[in-house]
Amino acid sequence: SFDPTMPLVIGGLTPQETERGLVRCRFKKHRWHKKILKCNDPLVFSIGWRRFQSIPVFSTEDQNGRYRYLKYTPEHMHCQATFYGPQAPPNTGILAIQRLTGNIPGFRISATGVVLELDASSKVVKKLKLVGTPTKIYKTTAFISGMFNSDLEVSRFEGASIRTVSGLRGQVKKSLREGQPGSFRATFEDKILLSDIVFCRTWVPVEIKQYYNPVTSLLCKSGAEGWRAMKPKAQLHVETETPIEVNPDSIYKPIERKERNFNKLRVPKSVESNLPFKSKHKDDTKRKKKSYASKRAVVMDAEEKKKYTFVQAVNTIRNEKKAKRRVKNAERRDAKAKEQAKSDERLDAARKARKRAQHRSDGKVEAARERKRIRG
Repeated sequence: SFDPTMPLVIGGLTPQETERGLVRCRFKKHRWHKKILKCNDPLVFSIGWRRFQSIPVFSTEDQNGRYRYLKYTPEHMHCQATFYGPQAPPNTGILAIQRLTGNIPGFRISATGVVLELDASSKVVKKLKLVGTPTKIYKTTAFISGMFNSDLEVSRFEGASIRTVSGLRGQVKKSLREGQPGSFRATFEDKILLSDIVFCRTWVPVEIKQYYNPVTSLLCKSGAEGWRAMKPKAQLHVETETPIEVNPDSIYKPIERKERNFNKLRVPKSVESNLPFKSKHKDDTKRKKKSYASKRAVVMDAEEKKKYTFVQAVNTIRNEKKAKRRVKNAERRDAKAKEQAKSDERLDAARKARKRAQHRSDGKVEAARERKRIRG
């Protein structure tokens, strides 16, 4: 398979560079690459003299130093990537490509990065929410089931903080001998309801797949076509025309909740009598007969009638001015809306003309590229 037109450079590696382990690097999707990268999709890495394929796991560092798992790379921001491969010294540049073969439209370089550290174990963790439901409630104590599967799991989570959907905080106490395996006793700040859902937020480590496939395209007669690489799941779906699996539980469904009627708050009379006046209920009881204040007639003298007539005249003048001002404001708003509609129409016409010109120029560039590709 020797090709005289392809020179070979022979070199050596230090003992520490021949070992493999987990490499953590600062990673960023290239701004010219159209699609974001998905976690656990294979990438071809170029680090120094080496080219190999591996499976990266993306994460981001929180303020408390935790490396939180990411399913996709951020759009315009750095993230952390951990993959299995040969060890490289820190500050070594990294180049990542999705595929070496095939007609790849657009920009080929997927991402760039730099090596940060080498490690034998992974620190990436993933959020896990454990959910349970109460079976019995005694004031601030409740028996919870469905969150754990055995008493051993309960013993490992003793003292862990839990919470209800309504916001009541609680703590895991002890496992129960009776009932469903994994049931436990928990205490809360206040009495919870049987309809409440209790959850516990935890973090689980993410396993890094130890996959390493060196690129041997220069040792094959057919070049990159002779080297066999792992394909991402999306590419296999397209090539085999396999429909994407849909989990029925992941489909959004309309939420149907029964309307609940809560009882009114009733304060005992013994408690209400000790409350200050401003905290007592001041609802007047329904009367069978009209009170004296509502039945009495008001008789005004001559001076009061004069004042009352004057106030009525002033209010009439003010209401008339308000009505005229309201009409004028409505006319002004209508005129302004017509002017705004005309200006929007002119702007839309100019915007459509610019868009047509842009599409026309893009179509010409795309047709030229296609003709160039066909000519080879």
